[in-house]
Amino acid sequence: MSKKIVVIGGVAGGASAAARARRLDEHAEVIMFERGPHVSFSNCALPFHLSGIVENSEDLVLMNPKQFKKQYNIEARVNSEVTSINRKNKTVTVKTVVTGESYEESYDKLVLSPGANPIIPPIQGTDMDHVFTVRNVVDIAKLDAYVKQDNVKQVAVIGGGFIGIEVVENLRLAGLDVSLIEFSNQVMAPFDYDMAQILHKEIIDQGVNLIVNDGLAKIEASQIELQSGKILAADAVVLAIGVKPETKLAEQAGLEIGQTGGIMVDHNYVTSDSDIYAVGDAIEVYHKLTHQPTRLALAGPAQRQARAAADHMYRIPHRHTGVIGSSCIHVFDQNAAATGLNEKEAERAGIAYDFVYIIPNDKVGLMPESHPMHFKLIYEYPTGKILGAQAIGKGNVDKRVDVIATMITMGGTLEDLKELELCYSPMFGTAKDVVNFAALVALNRLNGEFKQVPVTKARELVENNAFIMDVREKHEYACGHLTNAVNIPLSEFRDRLDEIPQNQPVYVHCRSAQRSYNAVMALQHLGYKNVYNISGSYLGICLYEYYTDQMTGREKIVTAYNFK
Repeated sequence: MSKKIVVIGGVAGGASAAARARRLDEHAEVIMFERGPHVSFSNCALPFHLSGIVENSEDLVLMNPKQFKKQYNIEARVNSEVTSINRKNKTVTVKTVVTGESYEESYDKLVLSPGANPIIPPIQGTDMDHVFTVRNVVDIAKLDAYVKQDNVKQVAVIGGGFIGIEVVENLRLAGLDVSLIEFSNQVMAPFDYDMAQILHKEIIDQGVNLIVNDGLAKIEASQIELQSGKILAADAVVLAIGVKPETKLAEQAGLEIGQTGGIMVDHNYVTSDSDIYAVGDAIEVYHKLTHQPTRLALAGPAQRQARAAADHMYRIPHRHTGVIGSSCIHVFDQNAAATGLNEKEAERAGIAYDFVYIIPNDKVGLMPESHPMHFKLIYEYPTGKILGAQAIGKGNVDKRVDVIATMITMGGTLEDLKELELCYSPMFGTAKDVVNFAALVALNRLNGEFKQVPVTKARELVENNAFIMDVREKHEYACGHLTNAVNIPLSEFRDRLDEIPQNQPVYVHCRSAQRSYNAVMALQHLGYKNVYNISGSYLGICLYEYYTDQMTGREKIVTAYNFK
């Protein structure tokens, strides 16, 4: 007897589960319900319609109900909202959005993929006509039409996560004045604060009014008020504060909800009802590194979960590896990617860790379009197990972070990463790839070969008048330096040892920490016991300090910035 499989939600998880079930069973009856007018649309590409990168909103829809029926023999019913689940009778109640009529549909197996809803803060003005969220094709088409009106010049975007940043970028590309307001002290939570400062600089350099450490208090007809009392002009407002899992159906049906607020599932994505599966943004998942439940609103994991759920219906086993949270984003002229744990997450999980921050070129320096890549590698101490990475630059940051994601999934260590054989051509990378280089530096740290201080400590060192040794050449120093740094170039320091004190810590930097590392090692061999390399060096310090300097007007610790 063939199965009747009902799927609630027709985007990444739901559509994937339905398609996989059909591939496994040509005789099954597969019905997919979507309360909106579209199924199988590119959720992640929505913001790119605002700039015209995706010219027509219709192009965001990857497949319509007729195609589903013809190609896959899947019945996709749009504008059909499932309002309740009757577990005892194994039926769902479906309301036709257009007519308001309801009917019952039976199932043998039910898949929940309702996704997540945008968070709407309980404040004045969120229900006004010029306030938008971005969840589906209808949302983005409405926003696009509104901001194209002649009287719309200034837009406020609330929330500096993936959706918020992408909306900001595409609105700027469309020629609008944009303010970005983020409640926490940084945009893009997957990145540590020191790395996020690079993104902060890029955002304000592109003309965006970036405000952090402030939240939305009130929305009015042509302006918003922040919690600080600041008033900003806003002809349109986009709420991108975050999402919460859509669990209403599951809760009403008496399915178990996990401690994070997502639907609880087992390793096969079966809920507390053996005939009901759940996948995607609405579920609680297991984190491979913290060994704790979490939520992860990403399309890639949703599709893998959908496949696993459909496989389980047909007794096909799969290996459940947990999630690590790999993501990437385009931020104007910079690319950014992250995977695994950042420092904040490692601390919260109680994991002993260390990190290295390096700035090698993303390809051989004499090649065209060679640029610095800011790469941060986090590893467990003392095992050297790789925990996470963050990369920002104009080159292929996603490739490098994908390598780290693979190593994490396979349980790799710094030694494994050091020996990893990767593709090389001067047009694509360097013979010692960024990730290999990071492993070598991290192993030196792990093995106690040298000591370091992060760029986050540079201001403290300057303000305390620590002995800072700048080993760049004289012409580099003349173009900008730390206000109290002593210029003793790497090419000269062996003849100037009498200028380097042995009775106090010596902090060494260059442009990106490679020449300074050589100086540190040499000084240690010459008997210096208290020498530190400043991780990130002058380039990293400038990027870390810049945004806060601009926003606060505080006294700079550099005579001039250097971002090259």
